[in-house]
Amino acid sequence: MLLLGLISSGIGSILMGLVDNLYIFFIIAAFLGVLGDLGRPARQAMVVDLLPQDKQAEGFGILRVFVNLSATIGPMLGGILASQSYMFLFIGDAVSSLITALIVFFVIPETKPEKKDDKPEESVINTLIGYKEVFKDSLYIIFLAVSAITVLVYMQLNSTLSVFLLMEHDFPPEGFGLLLSMNALMVVLFQFWITKRVSNYAPMKMMAFGTLLYMIGFGMYGFITEIYLFFVAMAILTVGEMIVLPVSQAVVAKLAPEDKRGRYMAVYGFHWALPTLFGVIIAGLIMDYIGPNLVWYLAGILSLISIIGFLLLQGVTKDRISKETETSVEELSE
Repeated sequence: MLLLGLISSGIGSILMGLVDNLYIFFIIAAFLGVLGDLGRPARQAMVVDLLPQDKQAEGFGILRVFVNLSATIGPMLGGILASQSYMFLFIGDAVSSLITALIVFFVIPETKPEKKDDKPEESVINTLIGYKEVFKDSLYIIFLAVSAITVLVYMQLNSTLSVFLLMEHDFPPEGFGLLLSMNALMVVLFQFWITKRVSNYAPMKMMAFGTLLYMIGFGMYGFITEIYLFFVAMAILTVGEMIVLPVSQAVVAKLAPEDKRGRYMAVYGFHWALPTLFGVIIAGLIMDYIGPNLVWYLAGILSLISIIGFLLLQGVTKDRISKETETSVEELSE
């Protein structure tokens, strides 16, 4: 799946660079969005395959660090390539994807657990049909529903916030760029340290705590006007982000049966899509027709709802989430 996603991404990038019709460009981008992302659930499942349970949250934290490094370095390299030719941008993406595919093929061994029975491998059709088993897992779906509310809040960081700060506080794009740079730098510097510590606590309590920081950080933007407080709010919600995102992926790994990790991870990825699709539009309508500050008041209220949901889930997920994640404060301090 990793190879298929990388090769599709490489070919799709070249095609996007070659077409001169905007509508065809959009069509290719849509297919690339589907095929190019096929490797994400597999990559997440590999973290679970490779690491013991008490290290999985840290593994997902490491992934986040490298994603943020890529998000920091990638645009700079892209700007250099685009200044020479936009086609270089697409060629560079294709080359990097294909080089990564070669590394995966020659260096990374298959991590999928060996089957414990003699049943034949499922066909692609049966695998797709098998997704209904994930949706029958009511506890998992409830967790995703609660988590989707936090995603709805978090997505405002990369969409509504920049427009709000510019329109309401005349905060320039360069200033918002500094906010995002601070966010990425904090993740690179502190993600390992934070994940190592929170991974030893009950995961649903940590999800609730991280969402509490979302509530404070995002909610602050509805009240503050001083520029330095914009950075304080960003620092608070970034710490929440460093707790919520890796721990939520570790929770998915613990809730998923061993032979269905990829499917569970794929559905987890899908639960990001709906809030992203509708949340940004709704937030924009609220800003335009009701009141800009209301977006951040609602972000605080939605975060509070999620906090309550995670705390309620803590009691009903103990049987399925290993007790290895629920060590005492004394053990943690040691």
